[in-house]
Amino acid sequence: MAVTAEMCEQYANEGYFVLERALDDEQLELLRGGAQYSIEKIERQMDEAGVDRLNINARGKRYFSHMIYQDRPELRRFLFGETMAQICRATLGEEAYLFWEQYVIKAGDPDTSFAWHQDSGYVHENHRPYLTCWIALDDVTEENGSVYLLPYSRSGIRSYVKHIPDPVVNDKVCYFGSDPGIPVVVPAGSIAVFSSVVIHRSGPNLTDQLRRVYLAQYSGEVIRKQDGVQPWGSYEQFLSGGKMVAGI
Repeated sequence: MAVTAEMCEQYANEGYFVLERALDDEQLELLRGGAQYSIEKIERQMDEAGVDRLNINARGKRYFSHMIYQDRPELRRFLFGETMAQICRATLGEEAYLFWEQYVIKAGDPDTSFAWHQDSGYVHENHRPYLTCWIALDDVTEENGSVYLLPYSRSGIRSYVKHIPDPVVNDKVCYFGSDPGIPVVVPAGSIAVFSSVVIHRSGPNLTDQLRRVYLAQYSGEVIRKQDGVQPWGSYEQFLSGGKMVAGI
């Protein structure tokens, strides 16, 4: 895998680039190993609450299970490995922190789309844009729920914008225009790399198979809550002076 100068330029100008088949077989199987666990974790929480919808999760439809690496420390080999280090250096520079991590899994159901949003829209406006690595654990097509990106040149937006909550599915929404976005149609093991202020959405999974994605997100500084004191999410340092410093 190599992040090219052209990819770096595209990230600066449009907010994203795509690395096809960036993971080897061992990395792919490592990340797939946590997928079923992540589903079961969310369903246990739903059972305890006596509900079928919990925040933006919907039983049997879509699952967003975060910080799984804290339960399954073997994932650290990938999160703090050379593949992610190369991407972070190319986009964030020589300083990087793990900010967030989660599985995003869609079952076959027409009610599995996700609305137009910025990842920053789920944090707050007082932070520098961070990095999202959207990692396909299955072959991704438009039929099974591809992510769609709105590059800077098409959205005209490079910074945080206000999001409006959807009262039915709890999604936060920031774009109501007609541009369908660019679909990321890639084989398993590919990574869509984009800024947290790039507007994106995903379609429903209309197949009878799971569409599994692993999200790894990094920041160039410790992102704090709105009080400016408490860290938001993870704040483990990954790169210092360009060197990997996180323990595996």
